[in-house]
Amino acid sequence: MNMQQFRPPARQLGLVMISALLLLLVATILAAAMFRSFGTQEKIAGNLREKERAMHAAVTAQQYAEWFLQSGAAPVAGVCKSVIDSTAAVVCSNQINLQDIANPAAWPGAVTYLPPNPASSTSQNMEVTTTPGVGTYSSKPTFYIADLGPSKPPLPNGELYQIDAAASGGTADTVAVVESTYLVVAGSGGGGRGGDTAGGL
Repeated sequence: MNMQQFRPPARQLGLVMISALLLLLVATILAAAMFRSFGTQEKIAGNLREKERAMHAAVTAQQYAEWFLQSGAAPVAGVCKSVIDSTAAVVCSNQINLQDIANPAAWPGAVTYLPPNPASSTSQNMEVTTTPGVGTYSSKPTFYIADLGPSKPPLPNGELYQIDAAASGGTADTVAVVESTYLVVAGSGGGGRGGDTAGGL
């Protein structure tokens, strides 16, 4: 009888099972990281969307104020001390304090308004609500017009104005502030913008 034919099987060291468990652990970590990354990317995309909505609303308020200046319909109010909830613009002789620029609620003489809907003269196309939701804004856009005085050469004769506008997105945490210097040329009814600055908070 040949003893080599009845040799017992070699001992299993478990290397295959340990390798499989390590590969499974690595795959699990990669999958968890991917899912977390997707959630973070969705939050980033949502924040960018709200920032763009706030910026668009602020620029709309700025252009609305420029239209008032160009039409000559904005009365001079002198030193402004309180926020005005209206669609009518006023021109203030005082400028906004730099420490208040990030807080539009503290702008004295600021005008809050809803942009009119071009399709209807009676309805508004901007839904403002304190409850965040799709397509809503947390507050009305605000603009502030300050008279900077008459222009000096090389600019044409006219009056210079500083327009600050602010708006929020779907939540009060998303605020965009824009500023421009606007020249209304004497006798022409026209105006020009210069020195735009914009910032998101």
